[in-house]
Amino acid sequence: MRCPFCQGEDTQVKDSRPADDGAAIRRRRLCNSCEARFTTFERVQLRELTVLKSSGRKVPFDREKLQRSIAIATRKRDIDQETLDMTVSKIVRSLEQSGETEISSQTIGAHVMAALKEIDDVAFVRYASVYRNFREARDFEGFLREMNSDD
Repeated sequence: MRCPFCQGEDTQVKDSRPADDGAAIRRRRLCNSCEARFTTFERVQLRELTVLKSSGRKVPFDREKLQRSIAIATRKRDIDQETLDMTVSKIVRSLEQSGETEISSQTIGAHVMAALKEIDDVAFVRYASVYRNFREARDFEGFLREMNSDD
């Protein structure tokens, strides 16, 4: 593993432990060149996923982008990081187990919406405002009416 600080290739694992409810391994590493410490995560990847954008463009699936979008939706909400990490892992696992290698961005958005609805209503509405491209207050009102009628 290359050191992210000095790019040295001689790093040593100091500690390994399960993470994300056993779905990953967290490793603490030490660079033997600059003595910096850093953490890496090792995860099972069932298949390479490609995202089919609404424009027709295809891009590689990016777990970090999914994590960032969920972090933005849940910002300043009382949700611990472990819950967010497990949510991301659950969504990725579900996408990988679908059997498809090309996943539409709408499908990913629907998975995120379902997961956020279980965690926090405010985060759910925040994500929906971007996912459904709300332009004015009426869009929020209609969505909230729709959301309340589902309960």
